[in-house]
Amino acid sequence: MTPFFKPDVPGSAPVRVLCAPDSFKGTLKAVEVSEAMRRGAIRAGGPFVDVDTCPIADGGEGTLNALMPALNGQILSRPVVGPRGETVTARYGVAPELRTGVVELAEASGLLLVPPSKQDPTRTTTYGTGQLIAAARDAGCEKVIVCIGGSATNDGGAGLAQALGGAFYDSAHRLIEEPLTGGLLERIARVDPPTRLPQILVACDVDNPLCGPEGAAATYGPQKGATPRQVELLDRALAHLASITGGDINTPGYGAAGGAGYGLAVMCGAMLRPGIEIVLDAVRFEERCAAADLVLTGEGRLDAQSIRGKACLGVAAAAGRLGIETFAIIGRTAPGSAEFFCSGSDGPFGDCLSLTDRFGEERALNEPVPLISELAEEIVRNWLALHR
Repeated sequence: MTPFFKPDVPGSAPVRVLCAPDSFKGTLKAVEVSEAMRRGAIRAGGPFVDVDTCPIADGGEGTLNALMPALNGQILSRPVVGPRGETVTARYGVAPELRTGVVELAEASGLLLVPPSKQDPTRTTTYGTGQLIAAARDAGCEKVIVCIGGSATNDGGAGLAQALGGAFYDSAHRLIEEPLTGGLLERIARVDPPTRLPQILVACDVDNPLCGPEGAAATYGPQKGATPRQVELLDRALAHLASITGGDINTPGYGAAGGAGYGLAVMCGAMLRPGIEIVLDAVRFEERCAAADLVLTGEGRLDAQSIRGKACLGVAAAAGRLGIETFAIIGRTAPGSAEFFCSGSDGPFGDCLSLTDRFGEERALNEPVPLISELAEEIVRNWLALHR
């Protein structure tokens, strides 16, 4: 590790701070958070601090933006079928030198595309996501990274498999031609999976199974507008899809994105991997972290689900393996989360500071950039005081 700066030691190197936050969803992009952290760190140490900004993501919204610069790719767009069957314009990435594409499910099938009054996962489809995978394939991509966070759907990936050429038949042997939704899965009696496929790597930000009390419908259905009765229907429908296609409903990650993890793995031959690991590899995090003295990370919220594979925890784990201390700046924490995640309770962070806890909800929502900078300055200033 590069020695940190000591004013009384001639020739010592400046302290190197690596800023590797995720986005604060709905408020700030990861690049904006990292820049706010950079400014705070510089204020704390001036010329005695060297900052490396490294925006990251965990497989959810923002992963496309984080990956494409690292892969030297370009972002394209095309019209596709949106989550409720409407036409939307969605982005996808192509890295020609690597023959690699990047598709973000939230672009075509995301919850933010559905007005709150129309959110209903029995009526939403991942068909448009399949169209984006096909577009990347047709652009010459032999490998496609599919980032599956932020979905409005609970169709088990059947819609995207349809768009990739899969054929779904009902009990009367009729081809189901309308884009499949969670509410239509129980009509399926036979499936011919798609065949002309690229190698698909799924960036998955949770490890939920497909069905059951921790499955796709029970865990995430209510967030997408499902009533308790619809949660039961959707869980039963996903189990039916698995009975037809032969996958194991208990496999970790199959419940991600309303079962899109299942459909991609079982019907499209994809490999699932934690999204944060894919992103950290792409941005050369280990190499950059090895040159750092401390790491700042952050995201919009920490709660009980964060332990299932969210960005901050992935950053802290990777830095911890190199012996580098990580500090987190969070928009909001569930009750008790900050205490749980900081080092005093054997958590992964040297400290975990929440904007809402420190400044109140109104200021946290209206002034996130200066407040993130203020906390970053505090963290770095305190670290310098302890280590000089």
